[in-house]
Amino acid sequence: MINRFLSIALGAALVGAAAAPAMAADSVCTRTPEQIRTLAVSASADNARKALNLVNIGEKLCDAGARGEAGKKFSAAAKLLGTDLAAVNAAPTAQ
Repeated sequence: MINRFLSIALGAALVGAAAAPAMAADSVCTRTPEQIRTLAVSASADNARKALNLVNIGEKLCDAGARGEAGKKFSAAAKLLGTDLAAVNAAPTAQ
């Protein structure tokens, strides 16, 4: 009985762990571009232009299913704007 309970609990934990990266990837492709665009408004014109170009490329990569590569583009855009991707993703969004 205890073995069965442990195997069910372990299975549920593994499913949850496997779903976490997928949720994070969805966040990268849905929330991050919007947040970087918001940051770009207050940046210098040159950095904002470069960052927005990277965001556009990242969105196209998301559409193609290359979320990892898109994340790299979003990270580069965030660095141009003086922050990092973790800080961008931690920022609250307007509801």
